[in-house]
Amino acid sequence: MARMHTRRRGQSGSKRPFVSDSPEWVPLGAKEVEEKVVELGNQKLSTSLIGIRLRDEYAVPNVRLLTGKTITQILEEHKLMPERPEEIQNLIKKVVSLQSHLERNPKDLSNTHALQMVESKIRRLVKYYKRTGKLPQDFEYTLEGAKLLLE
Repeated sequence: MARMHTRRRGQSGSKRPFVSDSPEWVPLGAKEVEEKVVELGNQKLSTSLIGIRLRDEYAVPNVRLLTGKTITQILEEHKLMPERPEEIQNLIKKVVSLQSHLERNPKDLSNTHALQMVESKIRRLVKYYKRTGKLPQDFEYTLEGAKLLLE
């Protein structure tokens, strides 16, 4: 399949090796990992940061192999999910930084194009998340509102 914003083809990156069960060297059990996820979720960390912290500090390579649930599913069970998905939140941060750069450098055409590409991705994701129910139907993305969403 071709890439979204270029005409080139290619593999997107490395793939995780197929493993069906957790390695025996993992020091924590399923219950302890779930408690750690809830503890880190109470600290308002994003799902990717929770996974990174579990990997680096607690030697848990994959939460789903141990618990049978993803980090997102565990946070949903304990009602700790943020109001916006992490993917949209990260893209909004990128839009705000690109916009502030373009205010200082208005002739930077490559970043103008990058801003348009990121905003179009946000619009597509908003449509998808509204359809799946992860965003409310009245959610609207605007460039002016993006700065307010980060505060």
